[in-house]
Amino acid sequence: MKTDAGSRATTRKAPGGRPDDGIAMRMYEAMFESIGPRGWWPGRTRFEVCVGAILTQNTAWRNVKRAIANLKAARALNPVSMRDMDADALAELIRPSGYYNVKRRRLKNFVSMLFDDFGGSLDRLFALPAPELRVKLLSVNGIGMETADSITLYAAKKPVFVADAYTRRIGGRHGLFSPDADYETMRLYFTRRLPEDVALLNEYHALIVAVGNRHCGTTPDCEECPLKVFPRY
Repeated sequence: MKTDAGSRATTRKAPGGRPDDGIAMRMYEAMFESIGPRGWWPGRTRFEVCVGAILTQNTAWRNVKRAIANLKAARALNPVSMRDMDADALAELIRPSGYYNVKRRRLKNFVSMLFDDFGGSLDRLFALPAPELRVKLLSVNGIGMETADSITLYAAKKPVFVADAYTRRIGGRHGLFSPDADYETMRLYFTRRLPEDVALLNEYHALIVAVGNRHCGTTPDCEECPLKVFPRY
């Protein structure tokens, strides 16, 4: 595990030429102290985490939980059952997650890749080094960068940073990067400033989601936000 994140950060510049004084780690510490551990990802198996990461695209987690419950009740939350299940039946089970026909295809695409290239084994898939695993996941039609990184971090337990819309909003408001930064810009910003620590990266993304939900909506509510002590730009 790399431990020199703070020293690396002090040599870099934030947007507008401002010195980067380890703000990424200090933000993490402020959020963790205020909110505490989040216990992500809420899935009992690695396959459940993969399915949840795909289903949570463009919907709230409460809707994903309903879809996951349906899959469990139908005993379909495993690679073999999902591969063999009729596509329409699968779509009906995941209906609560929204865009269920689109997500049905994405789940089928993921499972097809798993069997075609890795004999249906998550162990073999997750044995790939993190960069290769990310490339393989991104090759699956319908899996984008956030989903690929979520699977890599939370299911494969490999150290990658997961960015999302809340990351963009919080980072943009605090001047870490442009308010319209693309995914790779955000991911690389934090990757270069944080240690390669799976537990820390796990908590970091979950804490950003918590702060975003509670305080950093379209109209910010900064009074109780653990990040209110950091400059806003």
